[in-house]
Amino acid sequence: MLDFNDTKTAFILKSDNQLRKAYWLFRLVANSSLVGLGRWASNMAIRLGLPIRTVVKQTVYDQFVGGETIEECQEIIDQLREHGVSALLDFAVEGKATEADFNSTKDQIVDSVKYAAAQPGVPFGVFKMTGVAGFELLEKYSAGVPFTELEARAWERAKMRVEEICFTANKFGLRIMIDAEETWIQKAIDDLTGEMMQRFNRDRVVVINTLQMYRRDRLDYLKSSVAEAREKGYYYGAKFVRGAYMEKERERAREKGYPDPIHPNKEASDVCYNDGIAYLLDYLDTAMLIAGSHNEESARLLAERAEAKGFERNDDRIWFSQLYGMSDNLSFNLAKEGYNVVKYLPFGPVNETLPYLIRRAEENTSAAGQTSRELALIKKEMKRRGID
Repeated sequence: MLDFNDTKTAFILKSDNQLRKAYWLFRLVANSSLVGLGRWASNMAIRLGLPIRTVVKQTVYDQFVGGETIEECQEIIDQLREHGVSALLDFAVEGKATEADFNSTKDQIVDSVKYAAAQPGVPFGVFKMTGVAGFELLEKYSAGVPFTELEARAWERAKMRVEEICFTANKFGLRIMIDAEETWIQKAIDDLTGEMMQRFNRDRVVVINTLQMYRRDRLDYLKSSVAEAREKGYYYGAKFVRGAYMEKERERAREKGYPDPIHPNKEASDVCYNDGIAYLLDYLDTAMLIAGSHNEESARLLAERAEAKGFERNDDRIWFSQLYGMSDNLSFNLAKEGYNVVKYLPFGPVNETLPYLIRRAEENTSAAGQTSRELALIKKEMKRRGID
C-alpha cells in the first residue's frame, strides 16, 4: 500500500540541480568532523562579523529553510499544497536573552499565525518557548527554585507572550504546536503548555504539546496528561518526536551525576514512540495525534493501526509530519495515498537560524542510518532520471 521507495514521487519538487545539491549536502553532513568544524567556523564567523551569509544560504539554508520572511516561503507552500502536503510555518529563532528580543520573536510568531490562517495549505503554527522566555528562567522554574521578585515579573511577562500566541491561534482557527526542548527546562514548558490547553482546548484542539519519546518518562507522562485532560474536560493534542538533544542530554547527566533521562538505545526509543502512538489512538474522541518522524516503520505502523481502527486516511485528528528538506519519500508518498501530511517549514534571517541549521546537520550526522537512507534515495532518483 505504502511505497516509500517511490523516488519519482518523493523528489517531484526537485530539479536535477537541486537533487545534485542535496546529494552533496548529505554527503557532507555524513562527516561528523566536517559538521563539527562547520559549527566552530560558523560561530567564529558570526563573532568576527565575517560575510558567511551567501555560503550558508546556498547550502544548508536552502535545503532546510523556507526563506528569510514569511512571504519568501509562499512559493514552497504553494508547491507543497499542489502535491497534497501542508506546511507548518516556524520562525526558527531561539535562545534569545532580552525582553526586546522576546517581544520581537512573539510578534513574528503572531504574524506567522495570522498569515497561516489565511492560507489553506497551512493548518498549524509552531514556536519554541526559548524564543519568548529566558532559558535560565525556564530552568529555575523546572528545578523548583523560587523566583526573585524580578524573576516572578519576568515569568508573568513570558506567560503573557505565550497566551497571546495561543489566543491568536484560537481566534484565527489555527492550531499551535509548542516544541519540546532540553529536559532541564521541559517541566516549565509542559506546565505552561498544559495551562494553555486547559484554557483554549475546550471545544477543539488548539494547543499541542511535543513529546520527545526518547525520554524514559514520556510514555507515563502521556498517559497522565490524557487522563488529566479527560478528567478536566479539555481536548489533548500531542506531537510525537523521538528527540534532538541526545548527546547534550547524556553529557549533562554525566557531568551532574544524575541518571541518563534517555532510553539506552534506539530500539527502546522506537518501542516507546510506537507505544505512545498506539495509546493515543484509543483516545482520539478528545485528542489529536501528530506523528513527527523520519522513521518508515513508525509511519507505516501508524497508517496500519489507524486503518485497523476504522479511521479514514484524511481524518483530521491524525497527521504525519516531517522536516522540510528531509524524508521527502515519507511526506510525498503518504500524501499521494491520501494521508494528512505537514512539512515543518522554518523561516528567518540566515544568521538567526544558524542554531537550527547546525542542529539539523548534527542530527543527520548522529543518525547515520537517516543520512544513508537520504543518500540512497537521492542516488536512486538520479539514476532513474539519468543524471550524474
